[in-house]
Amino acid sequence: MITKDMLIGEILRAKPNAAEILMQFGMGCIGCPSSQMESLEQAAAVHGLDVDSILEALNK
Repeated sequence: MITKDMLIGEILRAKPNAAEILMQFGMGCIGCPSSQMESLEQAAAVHGLDVDSILEALNK
């Protein structure tokens, strides 16, 4: 299960299609060095996105 405090890098390693889902929300986190140190919640805030919507999509 993906949580909002997981780092983007962790999520990308844990869920094979996470990159595609994040990109659908406009998060180009895949190649960003910050992804290794930034939580999903932090990244969503930076992009002005609703973290709960992203979590729902990631945990389907």
